[in-house]
Amino acid sequence: MDASLTMTVAVWVGLLFCLVIHECAHALTALWLGDDTAKLLGRLTLNPLPHIDLFMTVILPLALALSGSGVIFGGAKPVPVNYLNFRVNRYLGMSLVAAAGPISNILLACLCAVLLNATMLARRVGPDIGDRLTMFLIQMVIINLVLALFNLLPIPPLDGSKIIALVLPRELADWMYSYQAQVVGMIVIAILVFSGYTRFLGPVVFEAARFLVRVFTFA
Repeated sequence: MDASLTMTVAVWVGLLFCLVIHECAHALTALWLGDDTAKLLGRLTLNPLPHIDLFMTVILPLALALSGSGVIFGGAKPVPVNYLNFRVNRYLGMSLVAAAGPISNILLACLCAVLLNATMLARRVGPDIGDRLTMFLIQMVIINLVLALFNLLPIPPLDGSKIIALVLPRELADWMYSYQAQVVGMIVIAILVFSGYTRFLGPVVFEAARFLVRVFTFA
């Protein structure tokens, strides 16, 4: 298999793993708060199949990778949550469940930065193997940071909208959860992505990735 195609497939598999962890973090937090809806529906699993959305998980990231856009992004099926089962206030519960996703990606980015230390051993086996492993892990750091920061934008239905709803007036917070807000939010997100306005995340992600690599790479 061509080296670039191999890397593309590897990065897509890595992205899929990151998305699964993100969704499992939502489901696990909801369960911790008393809601077992996601668990009963088979979403509290590392098996990627229940989490896959044909367009967001497969078509979009592979199309971006094969087009040479330089940015790989995707999503998974949203985890179902019933706030009526929470042992805490609805708004606090939804905020905690939402925050768990980006936090999981930040932790994964830190782990991948730590694993960069293993590339020194890989280079002893073969320089080419070490270089590819380094490239893959750096991609994973960047992808996880993109997933975390993009999802923290306060636009429905992204996680950031549920986090910020905790401090909003109740009427506005309720609107953030409404179907109308989800539709408006998706339109806004599409405009931001396809118009290139999300490029401002690039420098932030780059500096954050540099910081993590500098902190966690010991060699």
